[in-house]
Parts: sequence; structure tokens; C-alpha cells
Amino acid sequence: MVHGLSDVQTENIGEGTSIWQFCVVLPGAVIGKNCNICSHCFIENKVKIGDNVTIKCGVQIWDGITVEDNVFIGPNVTFCNDRHPVSRNKNYVLEGVTVKKGAMIGAGSVILPGVTIGENAVVAAGSVVTKDVPANTRYLVKVGAK
Repeated sequence: MVHGLSDVQTENIGEGTSIWQFCVVLPGAVIGKNCNICSHCFIENKVKIGDNVTIKCGVQIWDGITVEDNVFIGPNVTFCNDRHPVSRNKNYVLEGVTVKKGAMIGAGSVILPGVTIGENAVVAAGSVVTKDVPANTRYLVKVGAK
């Protein structure tokens, strides 16, 4: 299902996937089956999203990002693919991000370029991920926790 108020330019969408209103998906993107792409998301060209992935509202998936099967990405997660962004820099170095199978990324997290989030890893809401997160681990930020 592609909502009528979205702009989906790719034909590479698996069966059973829902893309909700106000999403933009560029022509080169590949999205697997049974995914749920919530409203206000942007998916660039050089992106691969596996099967059974949930991407909550307000997430941008930029070129070079791979999301494997059964991943949950919380609302307003920010991915980065350029370590030294400069406006109109035609010579930037694209550094992808890989999110492995079964990983979960909490709301408002920031994932920096070149990072791999391992299989079944959990990234807590509000985290800033600057290095790889090993499989089956929890990357927790507890500022002000009681």
C-alpha cells in the first residue's frame, strides 16, 4: 500500500509493504516485503531496506545506508553518511551505515557515518552512536536516569 499523499518513485517495493503519507522515496531505493514506512520519511536512491522493517515517523535514510531484515527504527532517528559535510561539496566521501538483522534503534538517536549496528543490538533512545555496536549488545545512554 502506498498512500496517495506520498511521492514514491521506486518500483522496487516488496509485497505487503505500507508507505504512509508525506513520504518521499527516490527511484533507486529498494524496499523489502512486509515493511511499514510511517509518515514523513525520506528514502534516498542508494538505499537497501530488507524485509519486515519498521521505520517510524520523521526518519531520513540517506545514500549508502543498508537496513537488513526485522529491524525497528524509532521516530526521528538521524542517520549521517558524510563525516565532514560542506555545502555543495561535490567531492564528499560517502560513508554508509549498516543496520544488521533484528537490531532496534530508539527514538531520536543519531547514527554517525561508517557505523555498523550489529545483529539484534539495541540502541537506546537519544543515543549518539559514534562507533560500531556489537551484535547482541545494548548501547545505552542513561543521562539523568533514576
